[in-house]
Amino acid sequence: MSLRIDYTKSQQAIYRAMGGVGKAIKDTGLELSLIELVNIRASQINGCAYCLSLHIPDALKTGITQEQIDLVSAWEECGDLFTDREQAALRWTEHNTCIADTGHDDEAWAAVTAVFSEDEAMALTWAIAAINTWNRIAVPMRRPIRRVGA
Repeated sequence: MSLRIDYTKSQQAIYRAMGGVGKAIKDTGLELSLIELVNIRASQINGCAYCLSLHIPDALKTGITQEQIDLVSAWEECGDLFTDREQAALRWTEHNTCIADTGHDDEAWAAVTAVFSEDEAMALTWAIAAINTWNRIAVPMRRPIRRVGA
């Protein structure tokens, strides 16, 4: 499978703007580990191997454990392996990534607002939107994975 279009070189103004969105999300004060869990879970759902190859190593650097990475797709079955904030963020990620199927999920929103401030909830929602955008560019453009050690 070969790269269809190198989106880092085409439409560079949009590419740079998306990079700015990523920086702004990191500057919101949300835990970087939480952002990386969101990135991993959305990328799993969307089947984006490229984004997974980026965000799994980044998650490990933020203190996310290998066990959490291995089990994040089944987070609801993991008891206290994930904090209340992580669980709410993962649920909100799944809801927003699959929004055509989930619609307006008041329970997911209630879980978010129970553990996040209004500003944090909005930052979380932006983080989810951003990784979904990256997934929706990388998958159809067939971006190859980043190889470990490369």
